[in-house]
Amino acid sequence: MLPLLRRNLLQGTRRYATAATASNIVNIVEVGPRDGLQNEKGVIPVSVKAELVTRLGRAGVQTIEAGSFVSPKWVPQMAGTAEVLTQMERLPGVHYPVLVPNQRGLDGVTSLLATQPTDSTAPPFTDEISIFTAATDAFTRANLNTTIADSLTRLEPVTRGALDQGLRVRGYVSVVIACPYTGQVDYVRVREVAKALVDMGCYEVSLGDTVGMGTPAQIAEMLEEVKKDVDVSLLAGHFHDTYGTAVANVLTALSHGVRTIDTSVGGLGGCPYSPGATGNVATEDVLYALQNSEYKVAGNVNGTIDLQKMVDIGWWISEQLGRESVSRAGRAMRARRLREAEVKAKL
Repeated sequence: MLPLLRRNLLQGTRRYATAATASNIVNIVEVGPRDGLQNEKGVIPVSVKAELVTRLGRAGVQTIEAGSFVSPKWVPQMAGTAEVLTQMERLPGVHYPVLVPNQRGLDGVTSLLATQPTDSTAPPFTDEISIFTAATDAFTRANLNTTIADSLTRLEPVTRGALDQGLRVRGYVSVVIACPYTGQVDYVRVREVAKALVDMGCYEVSLGDTVGMGTPAQIAEMLEEVKKDVDVSLLAGHFHDTYGTAVANVLTALSHGVRTIDTSVGGLGGCPYSPGATGNVATEDVLYALQNSEYKVAGNVNGTIDLQKMVDIGWWISEQLGRESVSRAGRAMRARRLREAEVKAKL
């Protein structure tokens, strides 16, 4: 393990779902800078992506997926992730995972970490990677040009290499409800893939309704199937809002024991390999929905995530992309602010 990384891991560790499930603490994994931006058509400057991560950290988000070490040939918006990691503000107690599709991606992470001075007191550029596969062969072929089984075989040495360096590894399973190529997904296959990732060494597996077709009833059924082999403390929910059910699906996942939810500021997102999929569930919408509930969102601003700041960030990054935020809560809260400002100005 790199000396600097070992020291920083000892100094500040993420509150993982395994520690929170017994309570009603909800962990948010902000995926906007990676999953949210990867499908954008225009080129996004490294400075904007770095500023987005910085603002999210200052708003109290404890885990921010900062980018991906994937070939820019396939996902152009993820070019410059190494520069993003070096330019953004890295806060103690905040984790900045990066998506790694293969050994070449891990080599990129390793090379970057080797450039950080060993006497630095700053947090490491990253201390965690994410790996991914899917619950159908058709989607895996479209995304990775291989089968589920072969993708898992390829990921084993990547996971082992990351763990040997002291990096944490998180797994993603895409299309856990419906596949854009084959339709309804077999939840038994979701369970098998999730278990394989846990057995491989992933501390947590994020189950993704990539197409956004899932209903609360389907989410409940899928989770109960997966829980037969994987403890719910190791599971996270990742929902897209194509059919407007994402927040309802989040609440369903929480009611079934899941305590980590992936969200995207401003509802950014989509998937380049999932035709028709819209953005991830907006961070602002989830934070608003959990207000005054039995759940408490973990964060670094007064023990939580600052919703007002997230609304500002969602609007800012949307303007950078030339559009308005698609977060329902974000739009409503901003409109209310503007109305109140107008009334105050007339007094």
